[in-house]
Amino acid sequence: MPLHPQAAELLLRAARSPLPPYHTVSAPVARRIYRDTRAVLAPKPPEVAEVRLLATEKFALRVYHPVKDETLPALVYFHGGGWTIGDLDTHDVLCRSLAAGAHCVVVSVDYRLAPEYPFPAAVDDCFAATRYVGENAARLNVSGIAVGGDSAGGNLAATVSLLARDAGGPALAFQLLIYPATDQRLATVSHERNAQGYLLTRDAIEYFRRAYLPDEKTWTDWRASPLLAKSHASLPPAFVITAGYDPLLDEGRAYAERLKAAGVDVAYREYADMVHGFILFGGVLDTANAALADCCAALRGAFAKVSA
Repeated sequence: MPLHPQAAELLLRAARSPLPPYHTVSAPVARRIYRDTRAVLAPKPPEVAEVRLLATEKFALRVYHPVKDETLPALVYFHGGGWTIGDLDTHDVLCRSLAAGAHCVVVSVDYRLAPEYPFPAAVDDCFAATRYVGENAARLNVSGIAVGGDSAGGNLAATVSLLARDAGGPALAFQLLIYPATDQRLATVSHERNAQGYLLTRDAIEYFRRAYLPDEKTWTDWRASPLLAKSHASLPPAFVITAGYDPLLDEGRAYAERLKAAGVDVAYREYADMVHGFILFGGVLDTANAALADCCAALRGAFAKVSA
């Protein structure tokens, strides 16, 4: 399928930018570039009843509640950005939209970033945050937990689902995996076919991998590459999204197939004319808003099954 005209226009806009590529600057500079460029592409943030910040010794959480004082299921969300960039603010509009559209609490996790905190710091923080939500469900007005994330965050959500299964909890109702990174070997055909020209480049991916996984031996650790876990049985139902012009396309599809083969209830949707990161660009991409609506519908359906 040809690239969507709106996505093609976005790529032209990116090509005209005077800003340097992520892989040519330090992590703090890359974070600033990412933060500022995401903001101008996002849609108008929807109103939610309550937004509050919680802080523990190691991580912070931003909690979005669509209806104040009402007990609702929760989505624990891990932002994307190659484990190196991205934060609560870059994904604020997305989390607000998920809270409003899925009628659930969204708990966005401000996990530690590489290269200052390489693997497995992000994994440890995200699993600890998920357990924190489970242990403090009554105080947070939460009933039932799902996990989700985009790109690196999708990787973390998949890994947390595996960790929760193996640790005997917390019980997870669902996993929302938006173009997840699942195999750090970077050896699929889509990594070659979409290596340049579609926002997320091979150079950027290798830059993020060097920051997060400086030891090559960790590339095949299942906590970094959840596709390589020994078993994917007994995991929560999943909705997996991929994009046709994304280097991560094949590994996202492979993860959905691996879950299905293990008996997990999986819905898979490929947005064939989209690029990596598209769900954040609802200010300029109509498909981003359609995909977000699909995510909200999947979450509502999953939560309804748990409460039934």
